[in-house]
Amino acid sequence: MSLLQESVVYLLAAIIMAPISRRLGFGSVLGYLAAGIIIGPFGVGLIRDPEHILHFAELGVVFLLFIVGLELQPSRIWVMRKMIFGLGSAQVFLSAALISLLALAFGLATTLAITIGLILALSSTAFVLQMLAEKKQLTTSHGRAAFSILLFQDLAAIPLIAILPVLGASSTSGGGFSLAQAGIMMLTIVGMIVGGRILLRPVLHIAAKSKIPEIFTATTLLVVIGAAILMQLSGMSMVLGAFIAGMLLADSEYRHQLEADIAPFKGLLLGLFFIAVGMSVNTGLLLESPARILLIVTLLMLTKAIVLLSLARSFGICDSRSAMSLAVIMSQGGEFAFVLFGIAARERLMPASLIDELVLAVAVSMLLTPFIYTLNEYIGRRMAASIEPVYDEMDDDHHDVIIAGFGRVGQIIARLLNIIGKPFTALEIDSSQVDVVRRYGSTVHYGDASRLDILRAAGAEHAKLFVLAIDDIEASLHTAEAVVRHFPHLKIIARARNRRHAHKLMDLGIEHIFRETLLSSIAMSEQVLKNMGIDEKETQRIASSFREHDARLLMEQHAIHDSEEHLIQSAKDTAAELESLLRNDRGP
Repeated sequence: MSLLQESVVYLLAAIIMAPISRRLGFGSVLGYLAAGIIIGPFGVGLIRDPEHILHFAELGVVFLLFIVGLELQPSRIWVMRKMIFGLGSAQVFLSAALISLLALAFGLATTLAITIGLILALSSTAFVLQMLAEKKQLTTSHGRAAFSILLFQDLAAIPLIAILPVLGASSTSGGGFSLAQAGIMMLTIVGMIVGGRILLRPVLHIAAKSKIPEIFTATTLLVVIGAAILMQLSGMSMVLGAFIAGMLLADSEYRHQLEADIAPFKGLLLGLFFIAVGMSVNTGLLLESPARILLIVTLLMLTKAIVLLSLARSFGICDSRSAMSLAVIMSQGGEFAFVLFGIAARERLMPASLIDELVLAVAVSMLLTPFIYTLNEYIGRRMAASIEPVYDEMDDDHHDVIIAGFGRVGQIIARLLNIIGKPFTALEIDSSQVDVVRRYGSTVHYGDASRLDILRAAGAEHAKLFVLAIDDIEASLHTAEAVVRHFPHLKIIARARNRRHAHKLMDLGIEHIFRETLLSSIAMSEQVLKNMGIDEKETQRIASSFREHDARLLMEQHAIHDSEEHLIQSAKDTAAELESLLRNDRGP
C-alpha cells in the first residue's frame, strides 16, 4: 500500500472513531487508539508496519510539548506553586515508589523497576482534562487538584524524556555516562536558552511584520522543529527542545498566535501518533495471558488511586466524595507512557515483550477509566441521596438579608453589604465552595436554601430581603417556590441565567429579576460604540433605548414563553421596531 493510500486509511479511521469515542464520553485519545488497533496488524491488518509512520507521528508529541511550554508561564506556576510542587510532586514520587516496589516484587532489576515506576506514575493530561471539561467539573475541588497534579506531571515528563536516551547510551556502551557527553548536553541547553532569549522574539517580530500569515506559520514550524533537531543532535530527546522553546516564548506577545498556528499540526499529528501507538498495541497478549494483563492494570490503578485518595485527604483539598473522584479519574496510565516506552524500546532499555505488556496495560487502564468514573458518580449520587447531609447549625442572630447561593454573584453582593456594615446570612449547598470561601475569610453556611427548615433556621420569618443568587436554574426555581409559598412577606431579588429562567421566575410573581449577562453586555456595547466614534450622549441614548425595548419585550414574551414559534416572531418584530426607531431618531 502506498503512502497516499495509507493516508486515506488513517484519515478515515480518525474521523470515524474519534467522534464516536468522544460522543460516548471516552475522549478522542481512546478513539485514536481504537482506530489504530482496528486498522493495525493485530486488528484487520490494513496497515502491516506501524513503525515507519510512528517516527513521523512523533512530531505530534513535539508540538504538544511546545504548547505545554507555552502554557507554563512562570507567573502562573508561581501562583499555584503549593498545589503543583506540593501535591503534584507527592503524587508522582509516592506512586512511582509503590509501583517500583511492585515491579521489584515481580523480580525486575532495580533500575528497570524505578524506570517503570516513574513512567506509570504519570496520568493522561489530555484524557483527564477532557473528561472533566465535558462534565463541567474543572472548577470543582477535585478538578483543581487534578489540574495541579497534571501540570507537575507534564513538568516531570520532561527530565524523564531527557534521561531515558542517556540511560540507553550508557547501557549500550557498557560504560558510565561520559563527562564530555554531559558537557555537550548542558552547553546545548544553555545555548538554546541564551540564544532563544536573544533571537526568538526578533525573528518572530520580522515574520509578523511581513503580514503574510504563511510566513509566520512557517517561522513557527522552523522554531519548533529546529529546536527539536538541535536537541536530538546533542543526544537528547527532540521533545525537550520543543518544550524549552515553548517556555522561552511563554511570556511573549506572540504566545496566542503561536499556539493557534501550531494547534492544527499538533492535533492531526498527535492523533496520528496515537493511531500508530494503537497499531503497535499487541492485543493478542490480552487473549494469550488475560490474567497477567488484568493483574498489571488492577495493581496500577489501585496503587495510584490509594495514593491520590490519601493525599487529597491529608492535604485537606477535597471532601471524601471529591477525593474518591480524584482517585478514580487519575488512576490510569498516561499518553506520555506511550512516548517514554517508545524511547525505552528504541534505546533497548527493557525487553520488547515487557514493553508490549505495559503499553497494553496503559491502554486498557485508559479504556476502563470512563466506566469506573461513571460508576463512581452513580454510587456517589446514590449515597448522597440516601445519607441526610449534615447542614450547618445557625445562630439566633437573624438578619434582614438572606443570600441564597454564594458563588460569583452572591459574593459581590455580600462585599457591598459588608462595606455599608449591613449583616446578612449566606447559604450555599456546594460544600467544596463553602470550604473555598471560608478559607478566604467569608462567613457562609452550608445548607439547602430550598428546604423549609433551613430557611426558618436562617431567619426567613424575620428577614426583609431574600437575594436569590443560585447558579443552577432548577435549584433556583425550587428555592423561589419555597420562599414565595412559605414566606410571602419576603421581597425577592433574583438572578436569572437567561430569558427562560426569568420567565419562570416571573410566573412565581417575582418582580426584581436581573439577567446575569444583560448589564455587562450593554456596558461592553457602549464601549464599542464609543470606540467607533459615536459620542457619549448618543451612545447612552442608544443603550437606554435598547434596555427599555428589551424590558418591554421580556414582559410581552412572558405571556407566550411556552410557545417557541410566538417567541421567535415577537423577537423579530421587536428587533425590527427598535432598529427602525433608532435609525429615524438619528436622521439620514
